[in-house]
Amino acid sequence: MNASVNFVAVIPARLASTRLPNKPLADIGGKPMVVRVAERARLSGAQHVLIATDSPRVVDIANEHGIDVLLTRADHPNGTDRLAEVATHFGWSDDTIVVNVQGDEPLIDPQLVRDVAAHLAAHPSCAIATAAHPIHDPADVFSPNVVKVVLDAKSVALYFSRAPIPWSRDAWQSRWPDVGALAALPAVPPNVLRHIGLYAYRAKFLRVYPTLAQAPIEEAEALEQLRALWHGERIAVLVTSDAPPPGVDTPADLARVQALFGSGN
Repeated sequence: MNASVNFVAVIPARLASTRLPNKPLADIGGKPMVVRVAERARLSGAQHVLIATDSPRVVDIANEHGIDVLLTRADHPNGTDRLAEVATHFGWSDDTIVVNVQGDEPLIDPQLVRDVAAHLAAHPSCAIATAAHPIHDPADVFSPNVVKVVLDAKSVALYFSRAPIPWSRDAWQSRWPDVGALAALPAVPPNVLRHIGLYAYRAKFLRVYPTLAQAPIEEAEALEQLRALWHGERIAVLVTSDAPPPGVDTPADLARVQALFGSGN
């Protein structure tokens, strides 16, 4: 990947979480989780790293740790809308590459952040870049919690879904609808990809995004990236060989990550 790519990294952080309240402030090895994420983002080589939040408490935490922060509106429906406010606030040029680093990814690989930014820079016809990796566990193919993506010949996204796509007719048809039997299959076709929820955007698209009507497929799948596809935008997908470390969604996830930092990792 291009070592000279210029980009900014923004970490959306909100305190309202149904499964893990006050998640950005959760202690991980003596520091709040959102600070750990910002530290990883800084290692990516981003020219500017900042937290975008609707919480004055998160603002205070960021200031205490010397991290740039912007207090945004509280009514944003998702992180992309929050990034749109940030892009407008700073008046970034249309071609500025903005990477959305999720605030619950304290183990995020800084190189992956940089690679996704470079992937967007290398695909000028695309408004967004993201990442994916091959699925090896058959159970993940049929889990609605694992988002799949199908690509075209140029590795541009055709569709994202919680369903098992592409459907392997010869491998799976004879066992359908016995999902248990499908999950026990010994191998997954190599073209079945899990989407990694890391995005790079052009600032021009971020400013347009809030004006786009919600798409029926977005509502059906509960996947906001489908709004971009519905409205004709292109999403370049970087295929990596390995899955990234899991994020923090539940108390069990938090305990696992806290144990890693407690052991000095």
